[in-house]
Amino acid sequence: MPEFLTLLPPDEARSLLLSHLSPPTPDPEPISVANALDRILAEDIRAPHPLPEFERTTVDGYAVRAQDTFGASDSLPAYLTLVGEVPMGDAPAFEIGAGQCALIHTGGMLPAGADAVVMLEYTQRTSDESLESMANIEIEIFRAVAAGENLIRIGEDVAEGELLLPKGTRLRPAEIGGLMALGITDLRVVRKVRVGLISTGDEVIDPSRRPRPGQVRDINSYTLSALVEKSGGVAKRYGILRDQFQALKEAAAKALSECEAVIITAGSSASTRDMTAEVIRSLGEPGVLVHGINTRPGKPTILGVCGGKAVIGLPGNPVSALVNGYLFVMPVIEKLLGALPKPKAAVQARLTVNLPSQAGREDWWPVKLTLNRPSSIVHYDADPIFGKSNLIFTLAGADGLLRIHPDATGLSAGEIVEVILL
Repeated sequence: MPEFLTLLPPDEARSLLLSHLSPPTPDPEPISVANALDRILAEDIRAPHPLPEFERTTVDGYAVRAQDTFGASDSLPAYLTLVGEVPMGDAPAFEIGAGQCALIHTGGMLPAGADAVVMLEYTQRTSDESLESMANIEIEIFRAVAAGENLIRIGEDVAEGELLLPKGTRLRPAEIGGLMALGITDLRVVRKVRVGLISTGDEVIDPSRRPRPGQVRDINSYTLSALVEKSGGVAKRYGILRDQFQALKEAAAKALSECEAVIITAGSSASTRDMTAEVIRSLGEPGVLVHGINTRPGKPTILGVCGGKAVIGLPGNPVSALVNGYLFVMPVIEKLLGALPKPKAAVQARLTVNLPSQAGREDWWPVKLTLNRPSSIVHYDADPIFGKSNLIFTLAGADGLLRIHPDATGLSAGEIVEVILL
């Protein structure tokens, strides 16, 4: 096994894996925008019209000609004649002339002739007459406004024809709302990536069963399925296989023919019973690219490509499998979806204890974040969760992962660190 324990740095190993994956063949599917949260756009989206399509106020107040308010103050207010009230959801049937104003509510359409809005709190009526007649009512203006103040111009949010969302954009709640604002209710997205999951090990059983001494329930199929779904893929589980080469090879070949990527858990360390690397080599060229990542947890991770598809062997220990799923499986799915690169959600935190590390190895620690200093620039404390890589609740209790750079021999209590949120 010439690739075993080459121990490439994680970033280098990930780049090598992704470089062997070809961009996906476009296979878009139509979808309602209402159901498109977290999907990846398969096409550029341009604005069919400006937004907003009419000038509208951002405050409650009075629509005015700005020049009629110049010099207005508490001691010397301007006096304007009220000529009407702007109806909500309709265009006003009047214009604003010199010395005139109109009552307007947030979101209302600016009347012709007006070019600004005075906020209601800077005005006062000179009489108690009902607004229904609008007759002989004067409005005192106590603050001057500039042209364009307190309103949104036509196309100020979006210009007609503007590129709003490029192909590869992941649709978040804000994008969903923006598309609806433009009347775009249907579009095309990239089909979800199918990822095959295989668990191996004579000791591994279905979670619904009661384990005998020496047996463990299958965790990885379900944590990794959730990770695949969260990343934009569709997980397909191929069951739990015993430590038999031919059975594993046949299951992996079937998964490879039906899916765009395959993950095999367990069987990735140096043992006569560990066959994952040999199975990957048997599935097609180039086969195993990396067998051994210079990281903890997850050193025996295998990265391979067979016939243009990623085949990843992850350790059986659930924490190792899931952490390395974040490091390698998620980027593969994002590349196959054609997703535009986005920074990972992270926060700055103050480390609470000393953390040792081995120089030359990249360590990832699960940490719990505690909000302790809301008035400080760094709001959180990061408390490392200590535990072995086969203890899943060490990760279930974590808010994020802390990376220790391979050049470091550890981190000291009180250091400001970056925590990648899970």
